[in-house]
Amino acid sequence: MSNKPYSILILCTGNSAGSHPPGTVNPFAIERCKALGYDVSQMRSKSWDEFATPEAPQMDFVITVCDQAAGESCPLWPGKPMTAHWGFQNPAAFEGTDEEKRAFFNKIYRQIMNRVSQFVNLPLHVLNRNSVQHEMRVIGNRPAEGTNEQH
Repeated sequence: MSNKPYSILILCTGNSAGSHPPGTVNPFAIERCKALGYDVSQMRSKSWDEFATPEAPQMDFVITVCDQAAGESCPLWPGKPMTAHWGFQNPAAFEGTDEEKRAFFNKIYRQIMNRVSQFVNLPLHVLNRNSVQHEMRVIGNRPAEGTNEQH
């Protein structure tokens, strides 16, 4: 693997199936992103179709994250990126008070950051493609629990 910047698509197939209303992002996700200092002005849900055409940017890695996505068929991605499934509970499906929903979004965020941290610390510059693919899948098979409270 080279030292170039990588293109990574993190995909929730439940969202690709269609947001209601189309194109909207869950308000608790927006709230969390704002709290982290992200510019949310351009955020929108997207269909995976935007990334599966020959004209689309080529991804190096595609990671599905919905619990329901495990084993689901995804398109053949241009450029043949490495793929993995890192299952998380869908925070948008969580039912409770607004405060409980916020807490659940924060919990899932910490779990995501735990796995992202494992991924970015892989020595990609010395691993071959098969080894990277294996390590990505190992990360997805580990428990998602994370306690990274600083994010």
